Order: sequence, then C-alpha cells, then structure tokens
Amino acid sequence: MQQPLIQVNNLRKVFFVTQKAPGVLNSVKSIFKPNKKEVIAVNNVSFSIEQGELVGFLGPNGAGKTTTLKMLSGILYPTTGKATVLGFTPWERKKEYQKQFSLLMGQKNQLWWDLPVMDSFVLQKVIYGVSDRAFKKMTDHLAELLDVTDVLQTQARKLSLGQRMKCELIAALLYQPKVLFLDEPTIGLDVISQQAVREFIREYNEEFHTTILLTSHYMDDVEALCKRIIIIDHGMIVYDGSLQQLRDAYTNKKILRITFRKAVKKSDFTRLGTIKKFSKTMIELEVSRQTHQKVASKILHTFDVDDILIDEVNIEEVIRDIFSKK
Repeated sequence: MQQPLIQVNNLRKVFFVTQKAPGVLNSVKSIFKPNKKEVIAVNNVSFSIEQGELVGFLGPNGAGKTTTLKMLSGILYPTTGKATVLGFTPWERKKEYQKQFSLLMGQKNQLWWDLPVMDSFVLQKVIYGVSDRAFKKMTDHLAELLDVTDVLQTQARKLSLGQRMKCELIAALLYQPKVLFLDEPTIGLDVISQQAVREFIREYNEEFHTTILLTSHYMDDVEALCKRIIIIDHGMIVYDGSLQQLRDAYTNKKILRITFRKAVKKSDFTRLGTIKKFSKTMIELEVSRQTHQKVASKILHTFDVDDILIDEVNIEEVIRDIFSKK
C-alpha cells in the first residue's frame, strides 16, 4: 500500500513567552527572574494527504495553521511528534527535500524588491538547478497562464499587488515542486486578481498533480479549490473531511433566493423560515433541509415568482457557527 505524501502524527509545538509587569523595577526583575508563559501553538495534530490532493487548512487567527506549515517546511522544529513529507523529515532540512517543496506566504516577499522580476526568476533557476530549457518553458507557460508576460522586466517594487502575487507564484513553481504550501495566497488582492490566482492554482494542480495545502481566510478560495478541508482551532483539529460532509454534519438548512414580478409583504414569509434579506421584490429565506421543497412549492403557487434559486448555506457561516458553539 502506497504511503501518503504528507503524514503528520501527534505534531506539537510549544512556545515560551516572557511576561513582564509594567514599570522600571519589574523590567529589571524580569532580567534575573523572567516569568515565562507556555503557549501551545499546535497540539497533537495528526492528518495525512495523498498525492495530488488540494486541501484547505482553515481556522481563526492564532489557531496554528501557519505554525504547522512552517514545521512541514522545516522552518520550525516541533516540540514533539513526527511528520514526513515525500518520505523526508522536514526539519532535517535535507537538500533533496528542499528542492521538492515550495512555501508561499502571502505576506512575505521572495522577489528581490529592486530587481526586475526576471532576475529573481533566474536566481531561483540557479539555486534549484533548473536547466535553461526547462526554465524557459516553465517561465513562458506560467507567465502566460497568469497574464504577466509584459511585466517580467519590471522591478518588483513597481508592480501592483496583484501582479506581484502572480510573480511570487511563478517564482515558487519554476522548479516544479511536488508539494506546495500556500499561506494566504490571495490576501489583500482585489476581486479580479483573487479570481485569477484561484483559477491558476486549480489549473496548475490539475496539470501537474501537485499536492497543495492551502490556508485562507477567504471562503471563496476554499469553495472554489478544495474538496477536502481540515479545520484547526487552538492548535487542535476539530474537523477533517469534505465540504459537503461539513454542511451535512453542522447544518440542516437551505437558502431560498426568490425574486418576484410584483411587490410582496415581509409578513407573508415570517412563518415559512428565517428571513436573511428582504426587499419589495426579493427575499432570501433560510429554511430547513427537510421542508425546503415544500416551502419553495408553496411560494411558487402563492406569489408571482420571477426566479427562484435553492442553495446551500455559505460555508463561512457554517464554520463561524462551529466556533461560536465551541
């Protein structure tokens, strides 16, 4: 039986933070008798990911997402636990492993700020030993997919945020890593740039079968790209499964979005479900999964309906509901 590409067993990371009361005297005391507090960033996390999977890694700020990615990329040593990626122990930092994965953090730069983008690509080429032929082929291919061919000779500092993020993606993928850790790849981007990056990640995953672990605060990223998600909170995994299974497990609601040809009254719908949005010719109604067809049929027979859409509850609301119940 083939081993998972990423295997994590009881991974734990503890940081010690020095706490100091205000005042000069307390500052002096803290030098000789520091008061250290234990902070558990990742708490016995276990999961496995198969080759070619694109998995969303979700959780609130401080949940342990980035710390986990840093351990899997070898930046941090774990306090306890084991992990293998491509058969390597990440924190041993073997060159053979480092040439087969890439870590892209949306808030960190790998492009040289004052150099043309292409110069940073050439540097990546030399570091990872990419042949001239493979380098040209990948650069041309990725630049065309991301529509940045015309900015490759521009200094990185002169690029828009969207252009820079696309070029950061190219720099991370020039040597065709088998594993890609993406930490907030669309953070700060406008809607159009977000969509372009999403489409690129999906196409790249399908073309090269790269294993991708993605963190994001944008649920649109997750819904567009990930069939499977792992949710982490306070360093512990609280869910690991498909998006649809998450909806089925944590909500029994459906959303009816209805537009009318004539004005309607809000009071006519209060007994049918929970009104989420309302105007004279439009309503968004939350109803139970068991009765949504009956409610939709009643509305169609009672009102002059122009259009009706039955949809799932937004995944962001489901996840928010999980954390609020916790």
